[in-house]
Amino acid sequence: MRTLTVATPSHQYPIFIGENLITQADTLLKPYLSKKAAIVTNETVAALYLPAFQTALNKLGIEHFDIVLPDGEQHKNWQTLNLIFDGLMQNRADRKTTLIALGGGVIGDIVGFAAATYQRGIPFIQVPTTLLSQVDSSVGGKTAINHPLGKNMIGAFYQPRAVLADLSTLATLPARELSAGMAEVIKYGALGDLDFLDWLENHMPELMRQEPAPLAEAVYHCCKMKADIVAQDETEQGIRAWLNLGHTFGHAIEAEMGYGVWLHGEAVAAGMVLACRLSETLGRLKPADTERIAGLLERAALPVAPPRFTFEKWIEHMRHDKKVDSGTMRFVGLNRLGEANITEITDMEILHETLQPYL
Repeated sequence: MRTLTVATPSHQYPIFIGENLITQADTLLKPYLSKKAAIVTNETVAALYLPAFQTALNKLGIEHFDIVLPDGEQHKNWQTLNLIFDGLMQNRADRKTTLIALGGGVIGDIVGFAAATYQRGIPFIQVPTTLLSQVDSSVGGKTAINHPLGKNMIGAFYQPRAVLADLSTLATLPARELSAGMAEVIKYGALGDLDFLDWLENHMPELMRQEPAPLAEAVYHCCKMKADIVAQDETEQGIRAWLNLGHTFGHAIEAEMGYGVWLHGEAVAAGMVLACRLSETLGRLKPADTERIAGLLERAALPVAPPRFTFEKWIEHMRHDKKVDSGTMRFVGLNRLGEANITEITDMEILHETLQPYL
């Protein structure tokens, strides 16, 4: 097991990374649990890992109850959030009740938002069970639900007490979900670590085979990069926005196609290629750089081109992006591979040129 610490201005917390950690949850999470807990998960994950987590809480003598939600990005909304509040109210959860988010990115985001808002804030713990959530969404305290007009537009910055990343859970991931998570892994190399990008190119076959050692190294490296960035910029006033490489385009794809039709990581993959093409249009990247990123994404079985829809639809969705500042659209691009930037775009012709091959 390897441990990292996320140190933010609000507080610090550990990330535990290793195999079979859910079976050790009673030992690892004891300092971060209160006398009562609610395990929130979805129907798919509940069948796989809920009994083991219940056993861990029973060993500690912690009173607990379960809230099992429907599975899928299309359920990341107010209606599902209210199911969590219903369960908390019905079981008389108070301000010291610990919420445990057992699942992927959707569960982590929606449970975190519930924790941030129930009785104005209760403690919660992240137990991510997908590659995407282990390397990205479970770390850093971003919580949210979707709105039909925009992804993650309603949420809060609210840090967990601890993150328990059990790499054994990745063995039950469908191949498509593993690939979706790999998009976020590749993102870290593209935005801030050229050596890591080289390493990914050399180890992608082993990663896709889920060989334990390289997979553990990838998760650890991504978590460390994110922990370092979040420590410097907890509420995304500056460099934390770099972590959104590909996301402005990707969120537009998700909103246009319908949440859950394209997995988040799939949309981010195509969005990363578009972000590279935008950087090309601005004269910052060479076509060979874009092709390098696209080639690595393809080796991870990810899409590198977006679905076709009108330019007007692209602009409509992207104007709802959280990085829009005083009406000006802002994009995460690259100065060069391994070095991200934030670029304001006021000339729509630049975006049209970037998107033209896909309209």
